[in-house]
Amino acid sequence: QVQLVESGGGLVQAGESLRLSCAFSGRTFNSYTVGWFRQAPREEREFVAGIQWIVTRTVYADSVQGRFTISRDNAKNTVYLQMNSLKPEDTAVYYCAADHRGLTVTQELNYDYWGQGTQVTVSS
Repeated sequence: QVQLVESGGGLVQAGESLRLSCAFSGRTFNSYTVGWFRQAPREEREFVAGIQWIVTRTVYADSVQGRFTISRDNAKNTVYLQMNSLKPEDTAVYYCAADHRGLTVTQELNYDYWGQGTQVTVSS
């Protein structure tokens, strides 16, 4: 069974940075596409960034393109989300999710495993 554990959230001021981590266990990590999603209060959960299991292609939501960077370290079974130039509208609970040999990184329904989430709060 795949387990995902997010960490690295917190309270920061606008313009600052955070790095989220998603620790993966239970299966062969390098065969899983991993995505980051977020859910703000009273909003639907939305795609933020994803990295494929093969060729490590990355995809970003328009709202974070150029500010966020997703990466993976297959030796550490971990995916990172580096978030720079944070804005108050980035405030949300951030979730990582895994999809075995997934090719479409943006679709929430494709992901089989989810972490519990980590809170990110950006003050103005």
